Amino acid sequence: MKLNVIDKTGKTVEELEVSKEVFGAERNEVLIHEVAVALNNNQRQGTKSTLTMSEVRGHKKKPYRQKGTGNARQGTTKGPQFTGGGIVFAPKPRDFSTKINQKKKTAAFVSAISAKLADKEMLVIKDLKLKEAKTKLIANLIEKLKLEGKSVMFVNPYNTELIRAVANIPHAEVTTGEQLSVMDIVNHRILVVSVDAVKTIEKQYGGAK
Repeated sequence: MKLNVIDKTGKTVEELEVSKEVFGAERNEVLIHEVAVALNNNQRQGTKSTLTMSEVRGHKKKPYRQKGTGNARQGTTKGPQFTGGGIVFAPKPRDFSTKINQKKKTAAFVSAISAKLADKEMLVIKDLKLKEAKTKLIANLIEKLKLEGKSVMFVNPYNTELIRAVANIPHAEVTTGEQLSVMDIVNHRILVVSVDAVKTIEKQYGGAK
């Protein structure tokens, strides 16, 4: 299959032959969701922890006598109804990681990027490399490609100037073809991928079925 390649003005300048196996895969929303949730879970630290009633330091003595004070009866100040008391069903450290095999990850990736392409939310650009780390260059590119206000992921071989130029652009990020993930594809409205990055992705996922 062939993809249109644009320049930095948005004009089509050439066509790029790519593997239908990678960029024309069948859409599988269920698999994409499964892998995206697993990847998101694997990023969770799971370190949240608070004290239960039994773990709060202090005595179990009644704060005041049972009757005659006008207050509701209380057995201890360690209860959840008191400031500084224990928490009912308190959260404890836990492991949120979800195992998912490489075959599923690969299938989800090619399905997700193929869906982006089919929905016309992936643009292939001849080159994204910058010689100067100027935010204005990327701001102008976004304007010319009519991507203002949209979340954009720029995919290009590592380029320090590009990374620095995108840093001050709201809703825009940069990654490489090797590091692009299902989460990146799902979480960004538009992918702007350089020809070199497309070739990297094709090489990395070319054996996908």
